[in-house]
Amino acid sequence: MALNLLFTCAGRRNYLINYFKEAIKGQGKIFAADMSDTAPAMVDADEAIIVPSIYDDHYISTLKTIINTHNINAIISLNDLELPILSKHKLDIESTGAKLIVSSENVIDIAFDKIKTFNFIQNIGLKTPLTYTTLNSVKTAISEGKLDYPLVVKPRWGSASIGIDFPETEAELDLAFQLQHIKLKKSILNTASEQDLDNAILIQEKMNGQEYGLDIVNDFEGHYFGTFVRKKLNMRSGETDKAVSVIDDRFEKLGRIVSENLKHIGNLDCDVFVANEELYLLELNPRFGGGYPFSHEAGVNTCSTYIEWLKNNKDVNQFNQYVAGKLFSKCDRMLEIKSAKQM
Repeated sequence: MALNLLFTCAGRRNYLINYFKEAIKGQGKIFAADMSDTAPAMVDADEAIIVPSIYDDHYISTLKTIINTHNINAIISLNDLELPILSKHKLDIESTGAKLIVSSENVIDIAFDKIKTFNFIQNIGLKTPLTYTTLNSVKTAISEGKLDYPLVVKPRWGSASIGIDFPETEAELDLAFQLQHIKLKKSILNTASEQDLDNAILIQEKMNGQEYGLDIVNDFEGHYFGTFVRKKLNMRSGETDKAVSVIDDRFEKLGRIVSENLKHIGNLDCDVFVANEELYLLELNPRFGGGYPFSHEAGVNTCSTYIEWLKNNKDVNQFNQYVAGKLFSKCDRMLEIKSAKQM
């Protein structure tokens, strides 16, 4: 069975384009769409397509035209800011006959809004850093001994660690909070934050401990498949740069709890801190994240699993050969960027 896959907001995710090209084994094509004709992932796709901004009124109709023109079987988004838009139009997009591999609006809303993420994690009985949206509430918590510096200040609706500060004093906190509001109005996150600008900046407890990344994978019906863990050894620009694979029952238990309560679709990229022997869950990103290559290279081929699920094949255990102790590091490579028409 031939499959044509469309990756939207392809950006810099060349590794996913190539992993899926390997998984599809020539039985179909990999299409990459982006608003920039210099997006690196466009180079490695079988076909590259320029599209308008995700906030353009014609964005969804453009995607539907691409789906119909190129006989697209499935769509995978690679950008946090696009997920709420796609989930809202899921039925419309799938009316074309293509499968949109995006979770429900409720799941996307929980993951995209970090206050709802905080409440969700607490409600399912897991630990997460204390989180606030006002200076007064933070200063009260500090005076009561519930919270201490340093803190984390970041956008409530954010992506790829855009605009994070770590104030160590009250003066720094006041400045960081004010500056974040100014930056937010000038950034790509402004549109996503318009629904509640007064509470659009988070102040969060800063965890001291070892950070881990998790890929919690569900099938396309929201049933649990597995949790794949990496210990982060180095970060760069908000993404894991160096990590080692881990197998630990504590993370497996946490992953299953998240999966069965969230009921997301496909890959969920998460951040977890281990502090004082306790696990603290921070982020829920219902998409492939920058840490996925570490899981893939350590033995879980989620890309091939997706292909089999799209073919309605349920026997995918052969693609889970995850091994602990595999250490990998990212490195850069040079690409010649040609116009989309030349590709």
